[in-house]
Amino acid sequence: MLLTVDQVSKTYPGGRPVLQDASISLAQGESLSLTGESGSGKSTLLHLVAALDGFDAGQITFDGISYSTLDDGGRAALRRNRVALVFQQFNLIPSLTVAQNLAFHARLAGRHDPAWTTEIAGRLGLDGVLDHFPEQLSGGQQQRVAIGRAMSVRPKLLLADEPTGNLDEVAAKAVLDLMLDLVRVSGTALLLVTHSQSVAARLDRQAHLAGGRVT
Repeated sequence: MLLTVDQVSKTYPGGRPVLQDASISLAQGESLSLTGESGSGKSTLLHLVAALDGFDAGQITFDGISYSTLDDGGRAALRRNRVALVFQQFNLIPSLTVAQNLAFHARLAGRHDPAWTTEIAGRLGLDGVLDHFPEQLSGGQQQRVAIGRAMSVRPKLLLADEPTGNLDEVAAKAVLDLMLDLVRVSGTALLLVTHSQSVAARLDRQAHLAGGRVT
C-alpha cells in the first residue's frame, strides 16, 4: 500500500474527539473518496495525511515512511516532493500568470519540467489563458490551475478537499473529469473529500466517516 492510516485518533483542545480509530488504505494509482457530514472529521483526516497536523494515537505510513519519525523539516519535504494538495479555495498567487502559477510548486521543489507543465496545461484546457492572471479567469479555470500546480511535481499522492465545492454543476463536472484524467495519466493516487455522492461514485473506492470512524 502507498498509504496506510491505521487506527488513528485525534482529539481537539478541550477534549472533543474528532477521529477515533480511523483506518484507510490507498494503493499507488488508486482513487478513494471520503464522505461524511460536516464536522465528521473528513478535512481533519486529510490534514493528518498531509502531515499538516499531529495525531494522538495510531500510525500513518506513506511510501514506506512512518509519520512518527518525521520532524518539521521531514513533513515539509513530504509535502514539497511527494504529496500535493488542492483545496476548495483556489489559493492562486494573484501577481503570477497562469503559466507561472502552474510552474510555481515544481520550481519551489527544484523539479520543474517544462514539457510536463505544457502537457498539464493542454490536458486541463489552459493553453489559451497561460498569459492571463487569476482575476481574469472563471472559477472553473482557477481550480484547473490549482490542480495543475499541484500535479506539476508529479506527486505520488494528490489530496483534494472539496475541489469542486465552489463551482456550479457544469463547471464542477468538467473540473472533476479533467482531474481524474490527469491523475490516471500520471499514476498518482487520489484521496478526495466531498459531500457529493455523485462525485464520490466517480472514484475507485468510497469510504464514509461517521462518529469519527471510517466505514
